[in-house]
Amino acid sequence: MELNENNRPLTEVPANEMPETSVQPVADASQARYPQRKSKEEVIERLKEIIADNCNADKQEIDLLKQTFYKLHKAEQDAAQKDFVNNGGKAEAFIPKPDSLEGEFKSLMGSIKEKRNELMAAQEEEKEKNLARKLEILEKIKNIAESPEEAGKTYNEFKQLQQEWNDIKLVPATKVNELRKNYQLYTEKFYDMLKLNYELREYDFKKNLEQKQYLCEAAEKLADYPDAISAFHQLQKLSQEFHSIGPVAKELRDSIWSRFKAASAVINRRHQQYFELQKEAEQNNLDQKTVICEIIEGMEYDTFKTFADWEDKTKEILALQAKWKTIGPTPQKMNTKIFERFRAACDNFFKQKAAFYKYIKENMAKNLEKKKALCEKAESLKDSTDWKETAQILTQLQKEWKTIGPVGQKHSESVWKRFIGACDYFFSQKNKANSSQRSEEVENLTKKENIIKQLEELNAAGTTDDGTAEQVRALMKEWNKVGHVPFKEKDRLYNAYHTAVDKLFERLNLSASEKKLNSFKSGLSNERNLYKERDKLVRTYEGLKNDIKTYENNLGFLNSSSQKGSSLVTEINRKIERLRADLSLVQKKIEAIDEALRGQN
Repeated sequence: MELNENNRPLTEVPANEMPETSVQPVADASQARYPQRKSKEEVIERLKEIIADNCNADKQEIDLLKQTFYKLHKAEQDAAQKDFVNNGGKAEAFIPKPDSLEGEFKSLMGSIKEKRNELMAAQEEEKEKNLARKLEILEKIKNIAESPEEAGKTYNEFKQLQQEWNDIKLVPATKVNELRKNYQLYTEKFYDMLKLNYELREYDFKKNLEQKQYLCEAAEKLADYPDAISAFHQLQKLSQEFHSIGPVAKELRDSIWSRFKAASAVINRRHQQYFELQKEAEQNNLDQKTVICEIIEGMEYDTFKTFADWEDKTKEILALQAKWKTIGPTPQKMNTKIFERFRAACDNFFKQKAAFYKYIKENMAKNLEKKKALCEKAESLKDSTDWKETAQILTQLQKEWKTIGPVGQKHSESVWKRFIGACDYFFSQKNKANSSQRSEEVENLTKKENIIKQLEELNAAGTTDDGTAEQVRALMKEWNKVGHVPFKEKDRLYNAYHTAVDKLFERLNLSASEKKLNSFKSGLSNERNLYKERDKLVRTYEGLKNDIKTYENNLGFLNSSSQKGSSLVTEINRKIERLRADLSLVQKKIEAIDEALRGQN
């Protein structure tokens, strides 16, 4: 005798039709339920097995096989692109080779989809047939339940109809509740009017109670099962069995059902929590990937003026791409959208970079021709003895040279040496003709030797007070004011001076920045073209300002609420502080050159 939780007859209801177990796992959970395929060939073989088994596989496994194939497909393309770049090619010029297995994969997926559609159509047709049969059985049970005088004689027929009802499985989901309600109504009516032997009835109750207690214990043990997904699916089978068992004694019906329902609630709650945590992690991944997209999209391309600017930004892009790969999946509906946004931002960066390089190369070729023309003019004047007028012309040519932009690296040094060589030759000849300058260089030699002597005396005294440091600075300032010395004495004096200064710096513990600045100032008198040096420092200064501005803008796109975001903010702040220190040093060097130029004038 088969009764439900209300001590009334109930036949089996398929698991997919039970309302209390309607929650289904998302596709990502399939990764924990099926073996990982390590190659595209393994994916192909599994698809062939599924087709051979008449598509006996659920949609989750098929989706996982599809994701695995394209993940391996993309990994091969990325590796091929990396080899292409490592061998000298440009990333934007890379064209992936056709995948020989992709056609077979798509063909197999098409066959599976077609067979599954046929299978689903057949299942729907079978459900309609099963519905018609159950309606016919229900009508017979109704007639038996409404014939109380024949109840004793029709008991066996009723049991046979119950068995037939249980043998019929799937029916349309929209009809499940209505069928179940009518089935319970007429079977309850039949048992209410049926006068069976009391001992037989009690035996059925006892047997059903033992079976339901066993199912309750099994459901309660699932609460400690480590895999929440597997526990959920095992519960579906237990629930199906529970509802297929007949009734228990009336006074135990509510308690045994409450016990099973309580155990089911624990498993369902764990199952729901699993997917809630997974959803939260995916949202966090989406937030991180969105920040990366915003950083790349927020780059101010009009501020990138040099090759160094673009190379620095390229390193940042590559670092962000590497970080992207370490972040897990996002919500399924956003996964494709956020990746397309990221790829579009990266593609735009490299497109802008390629356009800049093309533009700069074209301008460099024009600049080279302009500088060659200046070289020819300087070379035509280098042997002139009209010192004053020629000096003015060459000085003007040097100023014009600084207004011309850069040239290609392979031509930069040679064309500069050609130009400055002609200029230096003229001024050297001019200096030789100026005897008064020689006497001035001799005087400068005496002054610098005296400064070196004083530095060595301070070093020998061994004092480290503030007064000594001030004396050192005063002597260095005096050194910088002294002009040129005879050429053959230049290196000797330079080495002696810096040896004495370095020893004093080391003992007085002066800052590295101050040491660099003082060292730079002491070398200004040896510079052959202070205008060129100043122009170079000004470009460096502007580049550092742009870098600081870029990093400060990037801070606005970062979310420091997460641990990873906070770490990135801290690193960018450190970079900004270092850049500001470099900016200050460059500014002081420019000021030192300006002072030296004023002294020359």
